[in-house]
Amino acid sequence: MSYTMPTLLNASVPAALISAPGSGQGKSLITAALARLHRNAGRRVRVFKFGPDYLDPMILEQASGAPVYQLQPWMTGEDECRWRLVQAAQDADLILVEGAMGLFDGTPSSADLAVLAGIPALPVIDAWGMAQTFGAIALGLSSYRDDLVVNEVIANRVASQRHGDLVREGMPAGVTLLGSVPRHAAMTLPERHLGLVQAHELADLDALLDEAAAVLQDAGLDRLPQTVHFSAPAPEPLPPLLKGCRIGIARDAAFAFIYPANLDALREMGATLTFFSPLQETALPDVDALWLPGGYPELHGEALARNAAMGDAIRDHHAAGKPILAECGGLMSCMATLVDGEEKRHAGFGLLPGEAFLTKKLHGLGMQALATPRGELRGHTFHHGSLSTPLTPAIFSRKQTGTEGESVYQDKGLVASFFHGYFPSAPQVVADIFSGQFRAGPLSPDHNTPSQTGSDHA
Repeated sequence: MSYTMPTLLNASVPAALISAPGSGQGKSLITAALARLHRNAGRRVRVFKFGPDYLDPMILEQASGAPVYQLQPWMTGEDECRWRLVQAAQDADLILVEGAMGLFDGTPSSADLAVLAGIPALPVIDAWGMAQTFGAIALGLSSYRDDLVVNEVIANRVASQRHGDLVREGMPAGVTLLGSVPRHAAMTLPERHLGLVQAHELADLDALLDEAAAVLQDAGLDRLPQTVHFSAPAPEPLPPLLKGCRIGIARDAAFAFIYPANLDALREMGATLTFFSPLQETALPDVDALWLPGGYPELHGEALARNAAMGDAIRDHHAAGKPILAECGGLMSCMATLVDGEEKRHAGFGLLPGEAFLTKKLHGLGMQALATPRGELRGHTFHHGSLSTPLTPAIFSRKQTGTEGESVYQDKGLVASFFHGYFPSAPQVVADIFSGQFRAGPLSPDHNTPSQTGSDHA
């Protein structure tokens, strides 16, 4: 049998990884504002997000006008990081990658991705409450690793011209202050317990992004970063494991945590995708399987319970033994009772006994893996939700410590967990779930311990 060498893709484009010393420095909105600034200038901008995250990419997609994909060497794989970047570089005039947490936090870290991809890091540093000390932080970030390029930094939340001058005076040799972003109403976004609010909830988001872009323009941040050369072989196509399978995907204000790469993987495996709203519609589309992704069902408990016809349709689908994947918020909605943030109790879809409720405590955070005899599905967990149920888990995902992670429940064709899977990491496992063939099994002996990368929001 002959072997065909994969096509090698090459492209060069200005690129930067927007990072920070830690969370809360303002890198998310600055990344979005930079994307909108260059888009408004007529450039084709592609933005990626390091690590698992659903909320930031919604904002970044609206800012750039293009889908935002995840890059996380452990979850997506190093090869996928490389080919997604080089594919984007074929048509883009600028590539931006938003990091997660601090530049060196986690294994792999944002810095690891920058080195892997050959992209310079551009840290955003909150200058509030400091002056010349800003330069010491910039020096530390630029010199901590010899293999990482940090030539420029951005000062955020600068109080005045004089404050900006003091910051600039304290900069070390070899590191340039690209610009000082002032404190401005346009440079903040509302948040809730999982991070930023969803993009569709902000009626004036486009106006805010344009205003934030203008703030960066005035701060001198309109210059393109250095050009980076990307090279990687084109990926092998996924096998048609779901050919002919019709999958209904819940997508509305209650269910919205969906990676574009997951949709791509399902389509590439041959599935036909139909979206529906458990909030607004009264009947399921004509499908073979359902996906109830994560989101905020607890904010819409009353509306979901009031839509009795949809609840009946989902229960009928389940009773017939048809496949359902319920992730995080999807799992919560499948319980008999859903308790909202105000401790009001609502009827859930009733596929599983017990109740789902929110707590102030964060119950899950970080990368996890779900290993089965058919492959290892990688992904993450991030939630304040909890369950009270008599059910015994069929299997557990695995934490970075090697201990048990999230419970995975099975009932008829239902597979439900707080675990969010990244479908391209294990196409066979995903195909098994949506075709009703998923079987829990022990972790593989050669299982690699998940990384210790968390997420700003997910």
